[in-house]
Amino acid sequence: MTAAEMTGDANAQNVASPALNRMGMALFSLIGVLIAAYMSLYKLGVIQTLACGTGACEVVQESPWADFLGIPVPFWGVGGYGLLLAASLAGMQPGRNGDRRIAAVLFGSATIAFVFSGYLSWIEATRILAWCRWCIGSAVVASALFLLSLPEIGRLRGGRG
Repeated sequence: MTAAEMTGDANAQNVASPALNRMGMALFSLIGVLIAAYMSLYKLGVIQTLACGTGACEVVQESPWADFLGIPVPFWGVGGYGLLLAASLAGMQPGRNGDRRIAAVLFGSATIAFVFSGYLSWIEATRILAWCRWCIGSAVVASALFLLSLPEIGRLRGGRG
């Protein structure tokens, strides 16, 4: 039995065990890194053909919207999901549950990923007129990360989250 359980101290328990939402964020961030890395390997020419099934991944990846600020979109994904993975793992370390800096990085980065994925999905639907299964998977991951980041708002306000 932990000291927090013996004394009923909720704050001590919060410090002692990692937040479940951060565990979920680490898992989804890792999935996002793997998706973005796979797409990056295609952009680099390491993979010649994407395994896409019935989707139009190559059409999307070769479109004018496949780069953002001169950098291929999958590279942004590797960096963004990598940041979320590192921050969620850091936030699971003992004594880091209430760290407002980590909460800000998690909530802010997940929000940016969610909005950017929404924008890219809109581009696929209205400009490219083609869908990439990997892009849809990444959008699902970004959406899950955003939902899992909502408890960070409580930590930003100085609560337990």
